[in-house]
Amino acid sequence: MARTPRSPSKGASNGATIGFEKELWTAADKMRGNMEPSDYKHVALGLIFLKFISEAFEVKYAELLTDELADPEDMDEYLSAHIFFVPEGSRWSKLQANAKQPTIGTLIDDAMRGLETTNPRLKGVLPKDYGRPSLNKTMLGELIDVFSTLTMTGEDGKGRDVFGRVYEYFLNGFAGVEGRRGGEFYTPQSVVKLLVEMVEPYKGRVYDPCCGSGGMFVQSDKFLRHHGGRIGDLAIYGQESNNTTWRLARMNMAVRRIDADIRWNNEGSFHADEFKLMKFDTILANPPFNSSDWGAERLAEDVRWQFGKPPAGNANFAWLQHIVHHLKPTGTAGVVLANGSMSSQQSGEGEIRKAMVEADIVDCMVALPGQLFYSTQIPACLWFLSRSKKKNGFRGRETEVLFIDARQMGHLVDRTRRELSEEDIQRIADTYHAWRGEAAAIGRRGEYEDVPGFCNVATLEDIREHGHVLTPGRYVGAAEVEEDDVPFEERFSALRRTLEHQLELSDNFSEQIRASLRMFAK
Repeated sequence: MARTPRSPSKGASNGATIGFEKELWTAADKMRGNMEPSDYKHVALGLIFLKFISEAFEVKYAELLTDELADPEDMDEYLSAHIFFVPEGSRWSKLQANAKQPTIGTLIDDAMRGLETTNPRLKGVLPKDYGRPSLNKTMLGELIDVFSTLTMTGEDGKGRDVFGRVYEYFLNGFAGVEGRRGGEFYTPQSVVKLLVEMVEPYKGRVYDPCCGSGGMFVQSDKFLRHHGGRIGDLAIYGQESNNTTWRLARMNMAVRRIDADIRWNNEGSFHADEFKLMKFDTILANPPFNSSDWGAERLAEDVRWQFGKPPAGNANFAWLQHIVHHLKPTGTAGVVLANGSMSSQQSGEGEIRKAMVEADIVDCMVALPGQLFYSTQIPACLWFLSRSKKKNGFRGRETEVLFIDARQMGHLVDRTRRELSEEDIQRIADTYHAWRGEAAAIGRRGEYEDVPGFCNVATLEDIREHGHVLTPGRYVGAAEVEEDDVPFEERFSALRRTLEHQLELSDNFSEQIRASLRMFAK
């Protein structure tokens, strides 16, 4: 085959400008029309994936053309660089050239099949139903044109970041428009970042037993790179029971070139644990809140229930015990659960929580602000578990638990949803790390101190006095309020005048309403 240099897609530009993800999302979302977001999600994300790996391939292809000893059609050249080989019929340039053809859906399906055939790691992962009659082919062509405006910047990793940012933004966008269903595959980024910043996965095995689209792994990879870690320092393992979501996770990892062992079966981690014999250094999870149909009756005597048999009507403590079971003796876990897990006494949950506290594996509890999640308005909290609170690289913390009340933190990003800022995340994480005796956090914040209304260290004896309830508000107390110098009599008089004025306005409004009703009655 003649060696003709490849160039970026026609009209493409470096899209890595501030807000480019939002512009791309807005353009793509306009084309959705009446199509359900849950269906359109796979159409758009599949094309983003195809565009990314095709761009990565073509950049490498152009590089190999300059090397007289290299063969740009040799698959091994790409595998050694952790790049998927893209057969000619699957390359983005071909799809872009045929974007206006009525057969574009079939061409995309053929491109996806070609990728799966050439790259066994992608087998069964990619969407292959673009040719279905119900899918608008004009919309498909326009979507290809939109995504063609974005290109990689070279083999220095920036291209991966560009496409990673787009993929992340689109996942976030689809979670938003899908609402409750969106929470099944996506954990908001600020929550994931807080979890990862708290547990600090520098090396070892990282596991998520209900991994969704893989957000915990993406953030762990970012954390490692930000702190100068090396590829290979982390080994990533995950399981997902929803096949469609599992495919999203696999594509998410491939877009970012993260080598991960993510497995699917429709029974899930409780009933078909894919990593039954493995232990992990770090576990991160956002399980379904208060799941009531998890098949408890089939697991009555399971070895994982070392702190007590979880109730059939709520899987919260099944998840916690599954996670503890999979921790190495020096392992740490961060888990998102509903607030009820901190205080519920129903169906033996209080006894399980008591046993976990008395075993001294609860390291830190964080109460989160409301409105953080797409899927639920149920208030949530974070559990941080440690199998070893002895020194183990940190200050010894035996018989202590750190409580953080972050309910007043965060800011509204729209009418219904709140996010934690970078400063919020840093403050919470630094508080935890300073308590553990980490020098970097102490350098930023100073030695750990209890802060009324925000954080407090409680002993096991303190927790026993509260009946093993782990709600941070019980321990941190009230924030200090600055006193003002206004005498009570003066303040009361002003409040009374305000109330009298408001009552007068209320009477006037009531009279206006009555007058209007009399007019209509005539």
